[in-house]
Amino acid sequence: MIEEWAMGLMESMGAVGAGVAIALENLFPPLPSELILPLAGFTASQGDMNLLAAVVCTTLGALVGAYAFYGIGALLGRDRAVALAVRLPLLRLSDIERTEAWFERHGTKAVFLGRMVPLFRSFISLPAGVSRMPVLTFGLLTAFGSLIWNSLFILGGYALGENWHRVTDYVRPYSKAVLAVVVLGVAVFAVTRLLRTGRGSRRASR
Repeated sequence: MIEEWAMGLMESMGAVGAGVAIALENLFPPLPSELILPLAGFTASQGDMNLLAAVVCTTLGALVGAYAFYGIGALLGRDRAVALAVRLPLLRLSDIERTEAWFERHGTKAVFLGRMVPLFRSFISLPAGVSRMPVLTFGLLTAFGSLIWNSLFILGGYALGENWHRVTDYVRPYSKAVLAVVVLGVAVFAVTRLLRTGRGSRRASR
């Protein structure tokens, strides 16, 4: 279904359609760039789209989607973000402050490399907006990271032609591994925090 939708956009709008699909993928992460980009490469290999235009338009689309999330983070601001975060179960203000300190030290690398990591591709723009990373710096990091990611997948689809699905098959284990690491990290954090909370309660009752 997603494949047909993306193909329809590219058939009707060409490279611009591929850019629109990637912009929406940034706003709705369940849409897989790992499928859309190789499909754009395949379409270019058939002569229905210019290869360079596909790379440029998808990179611009990624930039538009990233700036949308950046804007949400900037509008939300630190105070509102913290107020919402501390309402989440098991999270403490100290956790958020440590995350902020980490982002201050490694934010530029996180934004750049995050463009090449499923799930993080979209959400890394939120803390960048909350922390008010300079707009130009954010845009350049996002553009270069997206250019690398998009080019690899588009060129893969272009080279494989009708076998473009293989690109998606090759990267699927990577996407699953990232998701597994995230789930495992959340589980370890939750269990550790619950155990510490339980010990603290027992000590207080003595």
